[in-house]
Formats: sequence, C-alpha cells, structure tokens
Amino acid sequence: MGERDRDASLARWQRRHWQRTYAGHPGMYGEEPSAPATHAAAIFRRTGAREVLELGAGHGRDALYFAREGFAVQATDFSTEGLEQLRARAAESGLSVTTTVHDVREPLPLPDASVDGAFAHMLMCMALSTQEIHALVTEVRRVLRPGGALVYTVRHIGDAHYGLGVSHGDDIFEQGGFAVHFFDRTLVEELAEGWEGVDVYAFEEGELPRRLWRVTQRLPSPSVSE
Repeated sequence: MGERDRDASLARWQRRHWQRTYAGHPGMYGEEPSAPATHAAAIFRRTGAREVLELGAGHGRDALYFAREGFAVQATDFSTEGLEQLRARAAESGLSVTTTVHDVREPLPLPDASVDGAFAHMLMCMALSTQEIHALVTEVRRVLRPGGALVYTVRHIGDAHYGLGVSHGDDIFEQGGFAVHFFDRTLVEELAEGWEGVDVYAFEEGELPRRLWRVTQRLPSPSVSE
C-alpha cells in the first residue's frame, strides 16, 4: 500500500471513529465554549470580523458560542452525526449556523476572500499528513479576507501521549482508535510564513492533561496606497 492509499485508509477509519463517537456520546464536550473559542471571539471582534468559519465544529459548542456572540457562522465537519447535533441545538436555541459536511483534505467549499475569521480547535492535529496540513492552511488563507485572523489549537510533541501507541509515521500516533498528529515548532513556524501578529500560547486541557499550543495569526491588511 502506497503512502497516499495509507492516508486515505486512515481518513476513512477516523471518519467512522468520529461518527460512532458522536452517536454514542451526544454533546460529549458539553455546552460551554472552549477557552480557545473565547479567545478567538475576542480576536475576531478586535479585527472587525462578521463572518466566521469553524473547521471541525463537531457537535457545535464553539460554533453556537460564536453565533451567540453575534457572528455569522459557517461550521464544517466530516461527521454528519456531529453536524446533525449542532443543527438541532441551534434550532432549540433560536440561533442560525450554516453547516457543511466537509473533509478538510479537500478544498474548502467557499469563494476567495469570503470570511473574516477562521477557527479550528484540535482539528489540525487530527490524522492529517504534514502535506495535508499545509494545503489546509493555504485554503484558509484563500478564503480569508485581508486582515482576517486564523486561530487554531494543536497537541504538540511535549504531550504525554507523543510517541505512544501505533505509529502511522509523520508524527501521527494512534491510541484507542484515535489518531493525533503532534506538532513541533518547525511546523507551526512553517504554517505562519507570510502571516502577521503570530502568537503561540501553551496551555493544558482535559484530565491527562493534554498539552496544546493555541496559535493566532493574521493575514496582512491592504496598505493605504492600495
């Protein structure tokens, strides 16, 4: 099996894993927004954002928070089960969130320069190859308007689970059916090339605890002469 076939097989396996997980544990992350989402909302307000894209929205705790904060939200995930739960919760709350089933290994289904901010909590450290991660950030750059911010979080190589379980190569390790691509600083720096205001904040989350970086970066704004 070639590298591309292995990546595709891992992607299909992870999609099934998340479908089963969301079906078996509705609302598994609770109702409250994540700490990175509250940070992102503050950044988006500061940059004058109106339309916000969340990648890997799952059952929607952060997407619904962004909607409550007054943003027009587009939420994507490759789990139909997760997005069904998001839509149901949005309807119950009287909130409007646009949802799209989408695998981030494919181009984003959005026009160029069509959103003001993008957010991804733990999405970019899923079972994605380094090449796929670079392609995703390129797509985010395409759909963001000038001056738009990207806020994402990833588990890094200082995490207690790094190097444990089944290795899939490319710093991807799987335990209990869940595969993670652990980031090093070189990858973060590569993804930030050509962006401004880059900030990397280390934090912990969960009972392990998981060790993560929250990365904030902005596209350059047009110059006055433009």
